[in-house]
Amino acid sequence: MLILSLFPGIDLLGRGFEAEGFCVVRGPDTLWGGDIRSFHPPAGHFDGVIGGPPCQDFSKSRRTEPTGYGLEMLSEFTRVVTEAHPTWFVMENVPTVPNIQVDGYKVQRVDLDARECDLAQSRLRHFQYGDLRGYVIIIERNAARGEARPCCMASEGKRHGRRTWADFCELQGLPRDFDLPGMTREGAYRAIGNGVPVPMARMIARAVTTARAPVGFRVCECGCGRPVGGRRVTATVACRKRLQRQRDAAGVTVPGAVTLFECESPGESL
Repeated sequence: MLILSLFPGIDLLGRGFEAEGFCVVRGPDTLWGGDIRSFHPPAGHFDGVIGGPPCQDFSKSRRTEPTGYGLEMLSEFTRVVTEAHPTWFVMENVPTVPNIQVDGYKVQRVDLDARECDLAQSRLRHFQYGDLRGYVIIIERNAARGEARPCCMASEGKRHGRRTWADFCELQGLPRDFDLPGMTREGAYRAIGNGVPVPMARMIARAVTTARAPVGFRVCECGCGRPVGGRRVTATVACRKRLQRQRDAAGVTVPGAVTLFECESPGESL
């Protein structure tokens, strides 16, 4: 499938899709002197649109007030999707990013950790999948193994005692001898740290390939992308806790014990 990658940077997200057989066309990026605000894609040429708009305004680790740039770039992402009119889109960001809405698309929220993609670092990323057909994606997660290493951050290049370049690349799913000629070392760390780990991108790409209509099942309400059946609304105990935290944070419920949802049969334990 032919897809358009927005806000690509060095495009680790696009690399993951390419590794799964997609043909990727990269849109403009400020890293290379481009501006998405003056970009208008042709309609009907792309099967999908992927991209990760700037996340600093939505990140919990930010130290300044939001500038409004993040919301502007989310709006640009939805504009390009509307103009390109693909069958589906994938938007990547931090878990606290607002929902996006594009007319005609059913949108699904999914959170995924790098450790569920066979990586050693703990790095939680958020994806919104939109589909004109109403299809959903099912994430085939792996069990986390071993002790988690700290998340790869774009700011690591500035730190004293930073991890070696080879280790940093490996944690993001790149070859240890990966290189970015022409960039300063600090800039290269930033470019890699801003990217989606390649194995995570590949897992999302595989899920897109097998997207299907939710016939005979529903998707867990916590955003994990796992299918559920019967009267269940969550897939696991961890999902129930995650959903409760989301409701508490939104002010929907009073923080407290996790709500026990009704099971498929009386007395059944989740």
